[in-house]
Amino acid sequence: MNDTGRWGRAGALRQAGALRQTAELLEAEESQKPRVLIVEDDVALARQVQGHLQRAGLDVHVENAGKPALAFAAEHRIDLVVLDVMLPDMSGYDVCSELRRIYHPWILPVVMMTALGEPKNKLLGFGHGADAYLTKPVATEELISTVRTMLDRTVRA
Repeated sequence: MNDTGRWGRAGALRQAGALRQTAELLEAEESQKPRVLIVEDDVALARQVQGHLQRAGLDVHVENAGKPALAFAAEHRIDLVVLDVMLPDMSGYDVCSELRRIYHPWILPVVMMTALGEPKNKLLGFGHGADAYLTKPVATEELISTVRTMLDRTVRA
């Protein structure tokens, strides 16, 4: 191999190292944002809520069923969950109870967001460990305000 080939490879390695450092810096910056897990089976609504929360400066992950959401919560740091009650694989109430086994309530707030607005449903939500209960349709300002309030009260682990 001639000198030009070695310098070309060395330059490419330096460039790859710089790109890796940039990616690490961006990842570190992203990890400073509170991470919200949305658990919502209505894909269009989940995308809409994700967009609102991202524009509010939050890092957002979406799952469309309870079991994948619990797996994600067990493997990743999350700061708040927005949780639907009616999910395809299990009840949102059961997801909330399982989240309470993984995280202490003062570390992970759970905001239930569901069409079930009867007082008995709200009591069930709070009984399973929800910190807030929003009835769909929810105004964007109310959602963001509730999420911000819950995050402000949270002890970061």
